[in-house]
Amino acid sequence: MKVMAIQGSPRKNGNTFFALSVIKNILNEEGIDFEIADIGGRHIRGCTACNKCYENQDGKCIITNDVVNDTVAKMKDADGIILASPVYYSGIAGTMKCFLDRTFYIANVNGGWFRHKVGASIVAVRRTGGSMTFNSLNHYLNIAEMLIPSSNYWNVIHGLAPGDAAKDEKGIRIMQILAKNMSWMLKMREHSKDIQPKQSDKIFTDFIR
Repeated sequence: MKVMAIQGSPRKNGNTFFALSVIKNILNEEGIDFEIADIGGRHIRGCTACNKCYENQDGKCIITNDVVNDTVAKMKDADGIILASPVYYSGIAGTMKCFLDRTFYIANVNGGWFRHKVGASIVAVRRTGGSMTFNSLNHYLNIAEMLIPSSNYWNVIHGLAPGDAAKDEKGIRIMQILAKNMSWMLKMREHSKDIQPKQSDKIFTDFIR
């Protein structure tokens, strides 16, 4: 089994990365592979609403000069996905938001690639806005019909400068418990694939018609 983590901070070794490292250590102890995709410092534009990924049904975005297509393919092959973002203005970091809008749309309109994968969100924040960002990340997991493990508190770790999060004992414990619960859910998923419910077609409506 493998977990793919999306690291949305431009600081490759900052507090967001530290939180993922705590999770990685436990998952590795449980025999689960772990890979981090650093996208926070990349140049990734937002979705253009062209809908070509739906029309072409090739599992790709027509924007090809960034890491989106390669990374979403790795996410498709993973058993679990972690979304990890720092907090900017009480929300998801901009590059991370652009990445998620495109990857989750590609996955959803090409057969629901992430459906019933195990998905978790974690957030690194200086002071406030953590729970709001955590909720926003979870919207992606929910609409993709992912299985979401929990911890014993919201998945937020605190720190400003790189290394500060190592002093947040509560935040570290939250990540450790999340990792253990995620490992358990991954193993349950592996043993119950043959009884998962069938996928249902979506009904598209708006508020005009």
